[in-house]
Amino acid sequence: MPITRQQALDYFHSDDLIGLGMEADSIRRRLHPEGVVSYIIDRNINYTNFCTEYCTFCAFYRPLPKEGVKNPRADEGYILSFEKIYEKIAETIEMGGTGVLMQGGIHPDLKIDWFESLFTGIKQRFPQIWLHCLSASEILAIAEYSNLTLRDTIARLRDAGLDSIPGGGAEILDDDVRHRIARLKCRTQDWVDVHRTAHQLGMRTTATMMFGVGETFEQRINHFEVVRSLQEETGGFTAFIPWSFQPNHTALGGRGWDEATSVEYLKVLALSRLYLDNIENVQASWVTQGLKVLELGLHFGGNDVGSVMLEENVVKAAGTSNCTTEEELRRIIRDAGFKPVQRDTLYRTMFLN
Repeated sequence: MPITRQQALDYFHSDDLIGLGMEADSIRRRLHPEGVVSYIIDRNINYTNFCTEYCTFCAFYRPLPKEGVKNPRADEGYILSFEKIYEKIAETIEMGGTGVLMQGGIHPDLKIDWFESLFTGIKQRFPQIWLHCLSASEILAIAEYSNLTLRDTIARLRDAGLDSIPGGGAEILDDDVRHRIARLKCRTQDWVDVHRTAHQLGMRTTATMMFGVGETFEQRINHFEVVRSLQEETGGFTAFIPWSFQPNHTALGGRGWDEATSVEYLKVLALSRLYLDNIENVQASWVTQGLKVLELGLHFGGNDVGSVMLEENVVKAAGTSNCTTEEELRRIIRDAGFKPVQRDTLYRTMFLN
């Protein structure tokens, strides 16, 4: 049985971090009794950093250039060519990668035909690569700019080669928080509608949570509840991935927000595991918290360490640049007392290492 809202709130207020970790670890061992921890080799490709949404927590986006208006940030914007994207995917495959996570800003010139051509071209050249692409916000924008329904948009992207959808853009699934940190971004129900529709069309997706933007404990629990309820309805989420807001070089960080502590991260990770016991996998992140906290996270409910991540740009733009290798991830997993296993995007294991 999952914990209740009140239990989750009590845990957030509790100083018993070790006790919370033990509770989360018991759920992890029940769901994954084989004693393995998984990882994936893939690459994050950001096809553009132009964006119309101007989220206060993002250091990566660049405003669209306006005629006659000089904006240095706009001058730093880009849209990758198809050939450049193909080149990055070829490099990924050469390095043992099995998939790409492709996301970008919201650009009104990039409509459904651009993405259909891109995905079709990728699959023709690299039929073995798994395309885990586009946040809910991007998909909603593609539908709007292309005058399509949400269902038709996702179906066409799927038919062009999109295999699954990441949970990016969730931030905190509470509209009061979303209005404060990203008032132009999709609302909670919009995010849910994208993932529900994808699940109905036979696609799997992940759910994420970016915390530490001044939200309350109750609002974090609201986020858990939204995800848990949709999983009860559809069963379409493969994993839940929480990570902490990186404030450097962001408008929100300039307002005095401090980065979440390691203790706060471990609490959120453990409560993710306890509250979302209907989602099989919970990922411990090293990208924002580093490798030492990652190892601890494997005893706070995490059964996956995410990606070797051959390329990452968004968190790096906020001043955080943790790096790792497949060898190092395997060592950390072993040091934590588990067996490392490579997986694909759908968490299907490939081989022990």
